[in-house]
Amino acid sequence: MNLKDLKIFSQNIQKNNFIINTILKVYYNFDIIFIQEPSWTTIRSILSSENCEGVSLVGIVNHLNWLTFARELNSVNNFLRVIIYINIRLFSFRFSLCKDIINHRDILLVSFFNNNNIFWIMNVYFHSSYSVLKYLKDTEANICNLLIMTGDFNIHDSFWDSSFPHHSSISDDLIIIADLFNLDLSTLSNQVLTRYSDIPGESNLVIDLMFLCSGLSELNNHLIHLEWHLIFDYAPLSIIIPIVEENINSFKFSISKNSKEEMVFIKDVIIYQKS
Repeated sequence: MNLKDLKIFSQNIQKNNFIINTILKVYYNFDIIFIQEPSWTTIRSILSSENCEGVSLVGIVNHLNWLTFARELNSVNNFLRVIIYINIRLFSFRFSLCKDIINHRDILLVSFFNNNNIFWIMNVYFHSSYSVLKYLKDTEANICNLLIMTGDFNIHDSFWDSSFPHHSSISDDLIIIADLFNLDLSTLSNQVLTRYSDIPGESNLVIDLMFLCSGLSELNNHLIHLEWHLIFDYAPLSIIIPIVEENINSFKFSISKNSKEEMVFIKDVIIYQKS
């Protein structure tokens, strides 16, 4: 059996177990669910030789219909902020968490095989420190066929939010990283907000984004489920990604920053402008 497309759902749940339980029960027709800011709670107490009352076993919500992909919890005070659920019906496609390639608490890179080719999906959460951005800038990960990078980017910018008046260099760095992964930002023609606030004076924003494989036919065609913001702060995103060879094999020519090729290119541009 080969996959022809992937139906993807992405949501920041703000540590709300009711929301994640609802998503896993209601959205079984989706293939992959990306979750940001999951809830880590005590599942039960386990026996301990050091504590007669036992110690708390902390974990995240699981469901029989979903395979759960998350990094191991290093510390009870260092909760991880991204998880991925894969529908159990896709078990045969050998989904695998790739910590050997991307090793950061707020990034999940998962691979799978389809028609003898390897593909990748990435779930991210950008904390206010932007450690994810720095990590991706410093990491030389050779990843081909990355289908999607999505999540909560926490970056306010006029580039994807016309209601926000400012542009920042942080956004430029994000676009450069996406370009290195051969990804393009998926934007909607109607500027739909993704983060809604009930705090007086605090603006509603677009901070949840999707970057898709360059040349993908579904670019700029993802959905934002606005009905969610009536009961929750975040409006989730969804998309159906076709897995077609001619789309995946498209690529961009790029020049590495501070490389010899970049210096030659800049020199040629200066000479051309003077001529």
